[in-house]
Amino acid sequence: MSLSGGRPAVTRVAETASSWDGAPLPAYPAGRPQVTILRATIPPHATLPRHTHAVVNAGVILRGELTVVSDNGTERTFRAGEGIVELVGTVHYGENRGDGETEMVMFYAGTEGVPLSESADL
Repeated sequence: MSLSGGRPAVTRVAETASSWDGAPLPAYPAGRPQVTILRATIPPHATLPRHTHAVVNAGVILRGELTVVSDNGTERTFRAGEGIVELVGTVHYGENRGDGETEMVMFYAGTEGVPLSESADL
């Protein structure tokens, strides 16, 4: 394969065996693999519901910033261009504390029939 117009620029955004809080990521679930990619836009000053994930997921903040808060009070703010490796099995929520929208793309490595997230406020 030849390239015209120059060489592509590739940047590794994230590579880790841990979520953003340092917890080790679990093994991938058994079963037929299912990859899901979601693009989300979060309004200014919005708080997402408390939830958990059963599958490994990671993403990139495209625009704005997102603060993720776990139930134990640990929090981290991710800004445009940064990768986020989400918590798995830990209750958490996200907040857009800024004055502009936050846009992000998330990638889920799951299994058919396993939900991407579940509400923690049932």
